[in-house]
Amino acid sequence: MNAYQKYLSASLLALLTQAAFAQGALPLGSSSSFAVLGGAGVTCTDSTITGAVDSLLTVTQTPTCSIAGPIHQGDATANQAFNDFVLAYDALRSMTCSPANHLAGQLGGRTLAPGVYCFDTTALLTVGNLTLDGPSNATWVFQIGTALTTDTSQVVMAGGGQACNVFWQLGTAATIGTNTAFQGNILAGSAVTFTGAGSSLVGRAMAKTAVTTTGTSISGDCTAQPAPGPHAQCSDRVTGGGYIDTDHGKANFGVTGGIRKDAFRGHLTYIDHGKGLKVKGTGVTAYVVVDAKTRHIEGTTMIDGVAGTYKVDVTDNGERGRNDRFAIALSSGYTASGRLAGGNVQLHRRDCDKMGHDRDGKGHDRDDDDDDDDGRDHHDDGKDHGKTEKPYGSDRK
Repeated sequence: MNAYQKYLSASLLALLTQAAFAQGALPLGSSSSFAVLGGAGVTCTDSTITGAVDSLLTVTQTPTCSIAGPIHQGDATANQAFNDFVLAYDALRSMTCSPANHLAGQLGGRTLAPGVYCFDTTALLTVGNLTLDGPSNATWVFQIGTALTTDTSQVVMAGGGQACNVFWQLGTAATIGTNTAFQGNILAGSAVTFTGAGSSLVGRAMAKTAVTTTGTSISGDCTAQPAPGPHAQCSDRVTGGGYIDTDHGKANFGVTGGIRKDAFRGHLTYIDHGKGLKVKGTGVTAYVVVDAKTRHIEGTTMIDGVAGTYKVDVTDNGERGRNDRFAIALSSGYTASGRLAGGNVQLHRRDCDKMGHDRDGKGHDRDDDDDDDDGRDHHDDGKDHGKTEKPYGSDRK
């Protein structure tokens, strides 16, 4: 190890042992310039990669793959980036994980503060969402003894946390499954594989062996998304309605959320028919733009007539809603998530100028949002939440 490598390795470890992990992102050296890095190769099919791509050997870009960034294969830039990635990987693996942060099995359904978390073997994100809640300068590190496997779940950044400051150090491989919305920097001891349609990554995919992408979208721009709170004069909102299949049977939902005139707006209704659960929102307390497709909404609600709170994540994966997603977590401990079995989620974006103002020439938002708690039940009408082939709650033939 040369003097530069020794210095960088020591700096990495020292930075991440500071209290509360509130000192910003781990420096990845030159590897931070790449969205995808595969030591033994990168293969991209039916995917979109926004950012640079690096391999010690070859990058295979099929006709159905779009790469918006430079490609480096076996050159000096590729070699240096790979070496810096390995140094960061070793520094992450060497960090101390307190006994209280030893986890096992399922990550879904958890809300985690900044810190170092560790798994002796495999970690799963296959049921519910993982919420990482902390300020914009906070850091999360996950040391996973062997593999990480995900499917139809999401990583949600809350409280201003940045995907750039999340690190997944894996002993072996990461398998990112269908309809997973993942965030953070994946540093894998072997391979990173995106296995199916509808998956996405905000962050970086780096592997000592190969990175293979199929039907995914990767954005290397993992800078902070807006923290909960009104941020611009030009509104952002989402509407949705339909049903998902839960462990108890069919569950109908209707949801709206957004920011208008510097205030949160929205409403929620949710019925799990098999469980007999009825939820009716009473207010919205947070609205977060997670990424280009996903919105995170928090609010107050009545759960079977008892006051509580909710967290909802909705993803618009395009028309006609067949790959859209809905997830809900209640203060009562109830959680459910899945791809829509019927219905639609629809994002509504303003035509904004660079200052965040509406381009209607009036200097303020048009008052045409229908986000308010207007007392209507949206769980079965299907009128205000996009197109659907049958009324929400009917079985798809």
